[in-house]
Amino acid sequence: MSNSDKKQLREDSHPMRRATDRKPQKYMLAIKDVAKLLHQRSRIDDEQYEMILQRGDAQAARLNSHLPKNLAKKEIYLPELASPAQVITSFSLEIPATQKKLTEDAITELIAQASGMEYIKIDPLKLELDVVTDQIPRAFALKNLVVPIDEKEGVVTIAVADPFNVRPIEDLQHALGIKIKRIFASRSDVLKILEEFFGFQASVRAAQVDMGLSSELSNLEQLFKMRGRDEVESSDQHIISAVEFLLKYAFDQRASDIHIEPKRDKSSIRFRVDGVLHNIHTVPGNLHPAIVSRLKLLSRLDVAEKRRPQDGRIKTEHMAKDIELRVSTLPVAFGEKVVIRIFDPEILMQKLDRIGFYEREYKLYSEFIRKPNGIVLVTGPTGSGKTTTLYSSLKTIASPEINIITIEDPIEMVMEDFNQVGVQSAINVTFGTVLRNILRQDPDVLMIGEIRDADTASNAVQAALTGHLVLSTLHTNDAPSSITRLLDIGIPAFLITSTINGIIAQRLLRSICQECKYETTLTDEEITYLDLEKKDYKVWQGKGCDECRGTGYKGRTGIFEVLEFTERLKAKITDHTDMAEVYAIAKADGMISLRELAMQKMFEGHTTFKEIVSVTG
Repeated sequence: MSNSDKKQLREDSHPMRRATDRKPQKYMLAIKDVAKLLHQRSRIDDEQYEMILQRGDAQAARLNSHLPKNLAKKEIYLPELASPAQVITSFSLEIPATQKKLTEDAITELIAQASGMEYIKIDPLKLELDVVTDQIPRAFALKNLVVPIDEKEGVVTIAVADPFNVRPIEDLQHALGIKIKRIFASRSDVLKILEEFFGFQASVRAAQVDMGLSSELSNLEQLFKMRGRDEVESSDQHIISAVEFLLKYAFDQRASDIHIEPKRDKSSIRFRVDGVLHNIHTVPGNLHPAIVSRLKLLSRLDVAEKRRPQDGRIKTEHMAKDIELRVSTLPVAFGEKVVIRIFDPEILMQKLDRIGFYEREYKLYSEFIRKPNGIVLVTGPTGSGKTTTLYSSLKTIASPEINIITIEDPIEMVMEDFNQVGVQSAINVTFGTVLRNILRQDPDVLMIGEIRDADTASNAVQAALTGHLVLSTLHTNDAPSSITRLLDIGIPAFLITSTINGIIAQRLLRSICQECKYETTLTDEEITYLDLEKKDYKVWQGKGCDECRGTGYKGRTGIFEVLEFTERLKAKITDHTDMAEVYAIAKADGMISLRELAMQKMFEGHTTFKEIVSVTG
């Protein structure tokens, strides 16, 4: 739609007067009608049906209690009124003969079926900002609770929260001269998209107007052409709003990372959800430096320094809980790239028995971390959940009777239960230098973020020998390989066998979505790849649904290869250890490999063959 069309729509008083009538608006479908439909379709029983009829109007009044009493004196938009589906959902009813809650989405889908409309569960990660915000004026969209979700061949598909509120849509078609296809979505979904997308868009556009033609000086491709242009003030209110919308949106989508990447003439924003990156927004390139500057300011980084990588942190709140953000900047060809790692305390600090351990592995690991001294190593690549395991371990053993000190680079999440030290290489505060002085702090338990070199490893061993429990990480592919790694950095075999309590290697597997899970069997090729006996193997996959954004996966689970240092294993560890022999002994003593653990998760219906291949090779 051209800008002139949109302007005409705003100026055309006749259709817009019809489309945005100033009388208080109400949902065309009544609570009793929805209750009757639910009863007919066996989603509620007789008792629940009667309860809704008796209490529905009072419940709606309670949910709408924020509105003024005299509605006639104030224009009331649909967004301000709870829908019939939301009113019924607020009773927290259970569907008869099931253990499932009656949700707003389930009610909305049933209404769509009864009214002959297509239903959609809106996935924000699949929407384009321009489609949502450019097709229909913001005031109209908010007034009538409609959101454009697609535009193809001159047809705009819009999601509506009230399937029977038809007249304004017809007026809109007439005013704009476009074809509109209506589909039905829940009020919560529509309102959330409108608030987040229009809020972000409004901030970005206002900032762009204020900014004019300013450009990022550190863009290598534009350095000579753009020399001398003024840079935007990072304190601009619209940039502040845009950054706040972006962070809130990431929290709502369960993102673990936010990537803000400068391109030639735009900036790309991506979220990592369940280990996979999704394109979210693009913003004009001249806004990128101001967004970066705002994030630097929040994370207490040097705003003027654009030539070197920097690391910082932000602490904020969302849904009444603290959220830690780790901010990393990196100079690239077109400017500074920013990655924000999101640490949710509910994810980072879990009970050990809920992160994926099987009984044998859980029992062994619990024994490792409850010994009074020694070293416990957690290994795996970046993003495999090592930090979650370490923090959860410390939380498990923390008590007023022991002193826990952590040395991290950087501190992942600030916790009152631990005394945390952040590495600062610029002033020579390294793992090694801190370890050499930390024993004077009378620690019982030490957590070292990573053993990177001989100095750190040697100090960790000395701490273990002097009666302290040390937890740390290594970057190795499996648990037995950690022995070779320690030997390579100069730790003698006799010190390894006398100080190591145990080693675990871990990975994260995507979990099959429970809403679209279906049964299947392994193919002959898959059976051969996994080196299994030739027979039928029942497994599960996800078809892909609205709940999992069409991926077939939702959430992740851990697998943990636990290496116990038995007497037989210790006897085989020398300065010239044959790792094949060590691995064979570990297997004979009961160690279950990452591949075997992943296969067990697959046969139990937690993950898929494809995920096993992707994660364990």
